Amino acid sequence: MGDTSNVEAFFDKVITVKMLPDHTAVNIIDQTLLPETIKRINLTTKEEMWDAIKKLRVRGAPAIGVTAAYCIALLASEIEASDFDSFYKEFKADKDYLASSRPTAVNLFWALNRMDQKALFEKDKPLDQIKEDLFVEADKIREEDVQISRNIGEIGYRILKDLKKDGQPVGIMTHCNAGTLATAKYGTATAPMYIALEHGWAGTDMHVYCDETRPLLQGARLTSFELHNAGITTTLQCDNMASILMKSGKIQVVFVGCDRVAKNGDAANKIGTSGVAILAHYYGIPFYVCAPSSTIDMATPTGDQIPIEMRDKDEVTEMWYKERMAPEGIDVFNPAFDVTDHSLITGIITEKGMCHAPYDKAFEKLGIVAK
Repeated sequence: MGDTSNVEAFFDKVITVKMLPDHTAVNIIDQTLLPETIKRINLTTKEEMWDAIKKLRVRGAPAIGVTAAYCIALLASEIEASDFDSFYKEFKADKDYLASSRPTAVNLFWALNRMDQKALFEKDKPLDQIKEDLFVEADKIREEDVQISRNIGEIGYRILKDLKKDGQPVGIMTHCNAGTLATAKYGTATAPMYIALEHGWAGTDMHVYCDETRPLLQGARLTSFELHNAGITTTLQCDNMASILMKSGKIQVVFVGCDRVAKNGDAANKIGTSGVAILAHYYGIPFYVCAPSSTIDMATPTGDQIPIEMRDKDEVTEMWYKERMAPEGIDVFNPAFDVTDHSLITGIITEKGMCHAPYDKAFEKLGIVAK
């Protein structure tokens, strides 16, 4: 094992989401302030919770799921009711409200539905017991997410080992942030790098190229921030520089995360991901999607049925600038995600194993079925 003390210290510093010990607030790191400021905030009301998810204070499909679980547990604990039916009516309203915050990340709905099922399963228990057990269930979701990321990382690490040549770092490209900041720990697309460190690799044994990820700059603000702090050799580049990097031979593999995978393997991820996949296909570079099984939506046949969130135009025209950088009144096209066609994906790495096309059969073989 390598010396991972610095990495573990970093993980402790940027825990994405946790419940306060006294169960009075959901505590998150405000990712809109990174990398300049590391600030934790408490979410106590349903409006604060909804706003935190909608405005990307917490983001990344797995982290959104963990956050949603803690949020609904906290809201449930504050419901004043004399019987289960009255309790569940308010619980369901809070659940539906939180679910309306973002339409694409399936983990949001998966976690809320799991908490819903837990409440219904225990409907004959005293309400105080149900409320306590919902906190326990939310903790389980977080703990499972840590293990899921680790399992994905181990599979990805085996790919890195096969690519490693003596004296040469493995060139890795990633898009957006599917790192520890997007999960409970390790990340999905970054998990292979962190697991490599745990297996004794030095940070210089790999060279990660981070797309900046316009327009919200998650690659610049988040991925380069966390990988650099973990001691991994990291280079930041603009999204439209990916092609020249691939052509130069500096990239041996691409790892990306995703927010939803359709039954046929089409994968929705941060806008620009499909472009990276097209380039990787052209240059013959393997392109892997790192996807917890909870993001695989077997009820959605293809990527055409995945809803794509449209975001505010000011994210493009003025958010990152001292002065407005586009004409007043100009129309702006600002989708949060695009869908990478399954034909461009070398493999989908889940915590249950590697999947190859045909993906519907591969998912079913791993026991992933429609919910």
